[in-house]
Amino acid sequence: MRDGPRRAIIDIGSNSIRLVVYDGPVRAPAILFNEKIMAGLGNGLAETGLLGARPMATALRALERFKELTTAMGATSTRTVATAAVRDAVNGPQFIEEVSALGLDVELLSGEAEAEASGYGVISAMPHAEGIVGDLGGGSLELVRVGGGKVLARVSMPLGVLRLASIRASGRGALDRHVRKLLKKSGWVIEKDLPFYLVGGSWRALARLHMHLSLWPLPILHGYAMPSAAAARMVRVLAQIGRKRLKAISAIQSSRVPALVDSAALLAILGRLLESSVLIVSAAGLREGLLYEGLSEEQRAEDPLIAAARESGARQGRFAEHGDVLHEWIAPLFAEESESDTRLRHAACLLSDVAWAANPDFRAERGLEIALHGNWVGIDTRGRAMVAQALFSSFGGGGMAPVPSLLASSTEIAMAIRWGLAMRFGQRLSGGVAGPLTDSHLGLDEESLWLKLDDVKSGLYGEVVERRHRQLATALRKTARLA
Repeated sequence: MRDGPRRAIIDIGSNSIRLVVYDGPVRAPAILFNEKIMAGLGNGLAETGLLGARPMATALRALERFKELTTAMGATSTRTVATAAVRDAVNGPQFIEEVSALGLDVELLSGEAEAEASGYGVISAMPHAEGIVGDLGGGSLELVRVGGGKVLARVSMPLGVLRLASIRASGRGALDRHVRKLLKKSGWVIEKDLPFYLVGGSWRALARLHMHLSLWPLPILHGYAMPSAAAARMVRVLAQIGRKRLKAISAIQSSRVPALVDSAALLAILGRLLESSVLIVSAAGLREGLLYEGLSEEQRAEDPLIAAARESGARQGRFAEHGDVLHEWIAPLFAEESESDTRLRHAACLLSDVAWAANPDFRAERGLEIALHGNWVGIDTRGRAMVAQALFSSFGGGGMAPVPSLLASSTEIAMAIRWGLAMRFGQRLSGGVAGPLTDSHLGLDEESLWLKLDDVKSGLYGEVVERRHRQLATALRKTARLA
């Protein structure tokens, strides 16, 4: 099932050239295809002012392939953008002409436009983001103040990964002084104790290293949070770890290893100067921001988690309308929950049928895997754990799912188990279709969990339905009653 146009973004960066093709709902696009070539267009740019002949040849070869792939994949639109290296190079216009000859219309983004897109990329995946986005590319660093779903301030500075080594080579403290000078020149207003959102491959690799060192049990980068002091600690750790040992860490791409020390040094300085409260990784950045900028206000207002869960549930489940109806049907049982938990329960209901085609003995594990490791945005680790537990219980897993205890509290997991048992009851009563749920009502009184069925539907209350009714009532410390 496709719900929206298939769109492609070709990002000509200072370090890499990347094609990403998106499919699915416009508010929560799924990555259909992603390929990156480390062309290194910005290598030597600071010294020569030119894009090198070999990097340009590598880039053009990759771009020719990307052009063919977008056509073959049926992309309804392809947006090709170039950033710092092409923007700053003397021969940048010549390179753009050569790319245009391939049939790609190149849009040269200004530093401000690049910063704004990065900010909107984070907002697209974290609608309630309130803080500073830092997008570290090969040729530039963009800082963006975001809040209330808006980009409030932005600046682009020549502090890309490919420039950092030469700055640091000037002597001890050179990078610190350089960053202070650029911040002052830009007029950036420092606000203390704001989250710092990390965008860019080098900082994501740094976060993977922190995950590895911390033995973090969930290998999902998006939303991963680190203490603000983590960057300074990793500078010290990287001084002692050799490249061979770093390359042995499978989660870190070998192409990112050479830049880890410089990236960590810059992050440590920024975290200290901006007095950031926490470092949070965003999987979304420039490319997702470009898509988000093209949405209407109504589309932007959609919840990306709910949009993605609804699409996934409709695509993998049997009856597309069932998830929303199930969510409303069990709602009277959870009237005291917070708005954020209601949202998670809604996502779980939308996914309540995604494992139906799996082997019956492994449906619970399949549901857990989809929730815990799926490529979701707009959800944190606690949310993933609760939705995973709800699906595990809904698919008959019984008891607590094998979810790492660091992700959610025992109280939160117990709540998710009740969600799952309620979903399981509704699924069995209705057979997965909407009609029996819309023709019945569920509720609580002081002593019982009651189910009211229209007289003509009373035959639906079979032995298995009754058993699941009692099971849910026990979990809620009530007795089961057919009204």
